[in-house]
Amino acid sequence: MPPHLLEHLAASDNPSVAAAARRTLIADASARTARVLPRAAAAPVGAPAGPAAPRRTIHDAGHRTALPGAKVRDEGEEATPDATVNRAYAGLGATFALFRDAFGRDSMDGAGLPLIATVHYDENYGNAFWNGEQMVFGDGDGEVFLDFTLPVDVIGHELAHGFTQYTANLEYFSQSGALNESVSDVFGSLVKQHALGQTADQADWLIGQGLFHPDVEGTALRSMKAPGTAYDDDVLGKDPQPAHMDDYVRTSRDNGGVHINSGIPNHAFYLVATELGGHAWDRAGRIWYDVMTGGTLTPETRFSEFAAATVAAAKARYGDAAEIQAVTKAWAAVGVPTD
Repeated sequence: MPPHLLEHLAASDNPSVAAAARRTLIADASARTARVLPRAAAAPVGAPAGPAAPRRTIHDAGHRTALPGAKVRDEGEEATPDATVNRAYAGLGATFALFRDAFGRDSMDGAGLPLIATVHYDENYGNAFWNGEQMVFGDGDGEVFLDFTLPVDVIGHELAHGFTQYTANLEYFSQSGALNESVSDVFGSLVKQHALGQTADQADWLIGQGLFHPDVEGTALRSMKAPGTAYDDDVLGKDPQPAHMDDYVRTSRDNGGVHINSGIPNHAFYLVATELGGHAWDRAGRIWYDVMTGGTLTPETRFSEFAAATVAAAKARYGDAAEIQAVTKAWAAVGVPTD
């Protein structure tokens, strides 16, 4: 959840909305600080013998903040009466399935990392996050945000921060931080598309669709197809994401605008995927995956360096074919040089 949204809500005339947003901002402070701190990727755990399969555990925080909370569902157990628990379980599975089926990766670390999640975190908590070890989901305030397990791409987005942690480990600040956020949006969107069996032209390319209360004037948190158009609401404000480097936002807030400027690489991926057609994970997703796992990025990678790496990855995998032309054309369309 971008902090600028919560800051808008904290100034709301609605006391309950403002109080929930302030509570969420306070609770987020430690999680966001932990993400900013430089951290080497953790050592992979040993993978289980046999075909790759998820190892999921869901806990219930009981509206408190102690993690992980009480265990309520383990891998292979039957669904519970709690729909939030079951959505979290299914979302972890959908994310695992994308990385296994599309890229041959065994969990976020590539070596069978157990997938742990906590639901019902805190009271009226309007966010979800990966804390370096597990997923955490709030229930929302019920007036602006609904349950954060509702959009499967939000689950995929946050788990993909774990994927980044174990691969390029992009620093969570400025352009590298915006790339960190964008990579999570890319793979979060692919999780949703893979789960629904959608092609690039069938996908809505929205992140967090279904998270807003019906009274909110907005469709999602972000749009990869049209950054800056996801919402325009009296309480939330207007979506500030740019789609082109001409509109890059220079700010000291939000760790240098990581949630805002991610719209630029997001749109580049959308353009590649729709230019190539078919399932976006087959070619566009494979190029982005190769970049993240190829060992050429540094934690401080900037947009132009990432763009150049996608061109190199496209050429290495596909040669001088449609894929490299689509990648080059997409980055040019968002104003990012590739050489």
